[in-house]
Amino acid sequence: MNDGLLDGFRHNNWATARLLDVCRGLTRTDLDSVQIGAYGTIYETLWHIVSSDASYCARLTGREGAWDRRARVIPPVDTLLEYNEDLGRRWEEFLAAPFNAERTFVVPWDTGPDRDVPAGVILARALHHANEHRAQVASMLTSLGVEPPNLGVWEWSEVSNRSRQRTA
Repeated sequence: MNDGLLDGFRHNNWATARLLDVCRGLTRTDLDSVQIGAYGTIYETLWHIVSSDASYCARLTGREGAWDRRARVIPPVDTLLEYNEDLGRRWEEFLAAPFNAERTFVVPWDTGPDRDVPAGVILARALHHANEHRAQVASMLTSLGVEPPNLGVWEWSEVSNRSRQRTA
């Protein structure tokens, strides 16, 4: 039933993993780089991507992961990679069963009263949010002279064999 969503979340998880993998090789000075218009430093933004993804997943599943998504101390990049793997499994588990996309969740709103938000909107938000911040990190990497990975859906579909070269 949720097969179409699996591709989006598998791409999301893959793209975050690729970005984290590139950032593993950065120095702490590089990780602490910041750029106008970005969320924060590279390191803060990576944590924000992973911890926010965990928040969306927890909201929809009603279950927290085994690690603290609210931790004040940012874990090492290798640990963020482990957390991202965990999130991939948790999203797969969630999407393996039917869910009500119209089920609403109370979401605190930055600009006013809380809102009732459907599950489908939270799913869309999870994918959009990660893409937005990965693009910020990619821009910061470029400013450091580091080639960012190509995180496109076409690239994911090729490496995951979701798109296959025609033979005839």
